[in-house]
Amino acid sequence: MHQPPLPLTRDLLLIGGGHTHALVLRKWGMTPLPGVRLTLVNPGPTAPYSGMLPGHIAGHYSRDALDIDLVKLARFAGARLVNGAVDGIDLTTRTVNVPDRPAIGFDVLSVDIGITSAMPTVPGFSEHAVPAKPLGPFASAWDHYLNTDGPASIAVIGGGVAGAEIAMAMAFALRSRGRPYAIHLLDRSKILGGLGGATARKILASLDSLDIQLHENTRIAAVTNTSVTLDNGTQIPAGFVTGAAGARPYDWLQTSGLTLHDGYITVDTRLCSSDAAIFAAGDCAHFAADPRPKAGVFAVRQAPVLYHNLRATLIGTGRLRSYRPQRDYLKLISMGGKMAVAERFGLPLSGPLMWRWKDHIDQKFMRKFTIYPVMRQPALPWPRAAEMQEALGPKPMCGGCGAKVGRGTLNAVLRDLPPHQRSDITALPGDDAALLRMGQTRQVLSTDHLRSLTDDPDTMTRITANHALGDVWAMGAQPQAALVSLVLPRLSETLTRRLLSEIMQTAHQSMSAAGAEIVGGHSSVGDELTIGFTITGLCEADPITLAGGQPGDVLILTKPIGSGVIMAADMAGDAAGHDVIQCLDLMVQSQAQASRILSCAHAMTDVTGFGLAGHLLSICEASGTEAELRLASIPLMAGALDLSERGHRSSLYPQNRSAAPHLPDTARAALLFDPQTAGGLLAAVPQDSASEVLSALIAAGYPAVAIGCLTTGMPQINAPD
Repeated sequence: MHQPPLPLTRDLLLIGGGHTHALVLRKWGMTPLPGVRLTLVNPGPTAPYSGMLPGHIAGHYSRDALDIDLVKLARFAGARLVNGAVDGIDLTTRTVNVPDRPAIGFDVLSVDIGITSAMPTVPGFSEHAVPAKPLGPFASAWDHYLNTDGPASIAVIGGGVAGAEIAMAMAFALRSRGRPYAIHLLDRSKILGGLGGATARKILASLDSLDIQLHENTRIAAVTNTSVTLDNGTQIPAGFVTGAAGARPYDWLQTSGLTLHDGYITVDTRLCSSDAAIFAAGDCAHFAADPRPKAGVFAVRQAPVLYHNLRATLIGTGRLRSYRPQRDYLKLISMGGKMAVAERFGLPLSGPLMWRWKDHIDQKFMRKFTIYPVMRQPALPWPRAAEMQEALGPKPMCGGCGAKVGRGTLNAVLRDLPPHQRSDITALPGDDAALLRMGQTRQVLSTDHLRSLTDDPDTMTRITANHALGDVWAMGAQPQAALVSLVLPRLSETLTRRLLSEIMQTAHQSMSAAGAEIVGGHSSVGDELTIGFTITGLCEADPITLAGGQPGDVLILTKPIGSGVIMAADMAGDAAGHDVIQCLDLMVQSQAQASRILSCAHAMTDVTGFGLAGHLLSICEASGTEAELRLASIPLMAGALDLSERGHRSSLYPQNRSAAPHLPDTARAALLFDPQTAGGLLAAVPQDSASEVLSALIAAGYPAVAIGCLTTGMPQINAPD
């Protein structure tokens, strides 16, 4: 008997992509727990590795080398990734709050959000300084400052190991570029007071050799955009100010309802908080049994224990393990250039060999998140029916519009249907929506649904709503009413309620923003999440169809293309996380205002599953025109061209390509046939209005571009490479 997919019955939620959680996710990907829906919430697609920050500042590592790609990691772990920052936990409802989206429920929760070195009590720090933690914003700010011209003036507040490493790395980077600098290292007590005497002396000598000026036993009175003022009135010129003085927890933990110690989550030997279903690890946790310094080595050692205890809690019958921190740990401290000092038990060693040792440890850790083990896929059964392998294809089926039926197949089937008999309905082949006439009222009707391409239901609902609304906007109509159609995966009753709540809250918000109301819908249970909307819209003027294009019209596209290839590469674990997140952000961009601006268009469509070429060809066929495209002018999503050059294609690409086989066979031209999900509007605009329309679109925030024109000729597309 066929085994149906196992239902999901428990929600495991990880807040933060810190080192401990990153290792837990990797282990989870190799041995997942059946029945668990795993979610990671993090503000951004990457998590910087703190051990390599000084090397990046000094110029030894690229910015990308510093980051753990959480999109790839989540894909490997089978986790849904929510791109956002948690700002509260509700212990009563068992939910966490992420601004601008529905609350996310959990059964078991773990927190690994690190710390911040912001100094909100120092006047001017929040406005004019960049805390060293979180690392991502700091690294970006430093890259920008390093690449400016003129003498550099820098103040590093905090004279511990972290501050000294940062100051030395900055000095090395500036000296390597031949850029004059003045770097000041300030501390309220003794510089490097927490290190052994011999180790401190070696680092102090390095600070001196790099001309870093030390200010001990001093306090900061204020920070401006040009200086730091000390409590004795001394002003230190500083165009770049950072804070590395100790650490503090994030403010939102104060209202979490958990037991805290100095603002940090108190955990026992099992890494469990005062709530038996909530764990914490890394720098945001206070290990009550044996308090430890805030250092990454402890976070790494906590990962196996946290992984075991999360699984045991989710199973409900497992025994939890205890974490025992090491009594001392190896400190490897960068000294600007490719030199480092190592200290353990107060004994220092320094030199190039220590740098190579540190580099080896750091690179070994990061390889865990750049090279993932290939998990074996189940073999096809044998014996089996003929052509099963061919039907499956060489790669998994894409989500979104990449899972749709091809243009040629669809048109062939629709041509076999008898013509419409009702006089109050106009439905032209290929048009985005049908036109219904009720007296003087003109209403358009369209339906669309999408197989999920992201596991975040909020993002997927927004994408699907914009995708379905695109058919109404493309005809120049105003959205009116919507029906929701859902296929939910098999879940427990609790998880079904949570998922349905997230989807419906977001659907209501998306449709309301477009001016429509949800009036009903239908739901069922299937193998995977599918979201759809049937939408009506009202036309105040004649609807814009495919058939009105005229020779000389300028073709304007309101969004870049490339979502199909990016999401296909994401499925293969080969797309950069920041490119995936930017792609999703473009998909959720509403086209409502663009539709209003393009009301003068002679013909218009939204670019979706058939790709730019397929939808433009529909305009040409309906309008009786030819199209000339400027291939180099067509805007592309970040990363799309590189992925296309590496051979990534959506599963719908071959059928789309067959619509215009004469077009160039290049990586850039291949993106013309890339199926788009919630793509932009493609409009044929009168030539004398094109410049004004394009300016208005850009002013409204759309990355719109004129990509070609319609000409006299046979219905086809020309696009010289």
